[in-house]
Amino acid sequence: MTDTPVTNNIERKRFEIHVEDGRLAGFAEYVGRDGVREFVHTVVKDQFEGQGIGGKLARAALDQTRADGLKVVATCPFIKGWIGKHPDYEGLLV
Repeated sequence: MTDTPVTNNIERKRFEIHVEDGRLAGFAEYVGRDGVREFVHTVVKDQFEGQGIGGKLARAALDQTRADGLKVVATCPFIKGWIGKHPDYEGLLV
């Protein structure tokens, strides 16, 4: 999976990751409020598990959140765990 773009689907309030043929491989849902983006649920479709999709999705979503000047509430266990393994992102947490 060399080219797996991550986009912010603002209408659906989620970051989405697509594989080379355009299929949706996963998403990270969020709620936005007062300078905070709360990540509430992350899904990687079964056929894409174990391929680094979740990590790429988390990194891109958090990088964009940082670029947007927002803080993070990690309600989602996946995002919370990912941040725990990558301390350079802990500064984003409220």
